[in-house]
Amino acid sequence: MRTKSIFLVAIAVAVSSSQVNAHHAFAAVFNGEDPVEISGTITKVEWMNPHTWIYVATEDSAGGSENWALEMGSPNGLVRRGWSRRTLQVGDRVNVTGYRAKDGANMASVKNVVLGDGREFSGASSKEDSTD
Repeated sequence: MRTKSIFLVAIAVAVSSSQVNAHHAFAAVFNGEDPVEISGTITKVEWMNPHTWIYVATEDSAGGSENWALEMGSPNGLVRRGWSRRTLQVGDRVNVTGYRAKDGANMASVKNVVLGDGREFSGASSKEDSTD
């Protein structure tokens, strides 16, 4: 019986630690002192928990293309700020402000999104919940 209990506790710890890693603190990944502005075309939208992601193709300084992964809040957090699943569609042009990844990758936490028609939405960035 003791072996079975230890085994079940070990499984519970393993499962819970994998869920903790999936939902990170803002300061672990993004630099709140490194704002970034991105303008481009949406190539993918992932409306899912714990964070919604949008992917945007931009033009770099050499005329080539760069792809950005942009993290937003949870679907529920976005809905509370006026979003719906249909607010962003592949092919839409957007202007995004946010905070760049600490490692310099083309990844950011979204502060605001301005759509082609001028509407502006909060990205429900995890920085809003951060104590930094």
